[in-house]
Amino acid sequence: MTTILETRELCKRFGRLVVTDHCSLSVADGETHAVIGPNGAGKTTLIAQLSGALPCDEGAIWFAGRNVTGLTMHARVAMGLVRSYQITSLFPGFTVRENLALAVQARSGSSMRFCRPIRKEIAQSREAERIGVELGLGLRLDTPASRLAHGEQRQLEVGLALATQPRLLLLDEPMAGLGPEESLRMIDLLGTLRGRRALLLVEHDMDAVFRLADRVSVLVAGRVIATGTPADVRDNPDVRQAYLGDEWALIA
Repeated sequence: MTTILETRELCKRFGRLVVTDHCSLSVADGETHAVIGPNGAGKTTLIAQLSGALPCDEGAIWFAGRNVTGLTMHARVAMGLVRSYQITSLFPGFTVRENLALAVQARSGSSMRFCRPIRKEIAQSREAERIGVELGLGLRLDTPASRLAHGEQRQLEVGLALATQPRLLLLDEPMAGLGPEESLRMIDLLGTLRGRRALLLVEHDMDAVFRLADRVSVLVAGRVIATGTPADVRDNPDVRQAYLGDEWALIA
């Protein structure tokens, strides 16, 4: 498969603290790739570097055959490298349909005078409706975002990113704060995206990781210590040593 994302010896330091330490990994086009690791391993910092929210101190990020290390977040989004929450916050007084239509509108570059264009531009409204149905929110399209359950709001946040038509979607702990039923719905939603676009998933929910991921990379102290299929990673002795106590028990 074609590689869509590659990091080469990526480093990020905060004073003397090295958070990502010559971190190298690759994501294939259409692959669901999970990054796991103990707390403080540098996972969220890695996502921030990939999205452009944090500059890199060393190393390079290649996306779709282009070195994007120095590009802004907006430039990366335009290329299709999208972090779920970086598109926009939810507008709580706007309906699901209106929130999604705004994201579609932003991608298309049409007028951003909000409500009036949203109601007039039929094609955008239809696309927003299609995405809402895909999210499992088809019956909630005319519900204000503020009235959605927490899990539904997280689904809508993913939908805002999907509205930009990403080639690679970065997801930082999409299951965080979700109850068991909400987590299952999110797993089902992300499962529908497998093979249709590349996903890079940072997640502590090991059930979700091992159900969704084609490959898993293990990040410890800012370095990737293992990459492979879920089964390979689960049986890797270095991973077993890195995951002590309760966290390893979840994937053993």
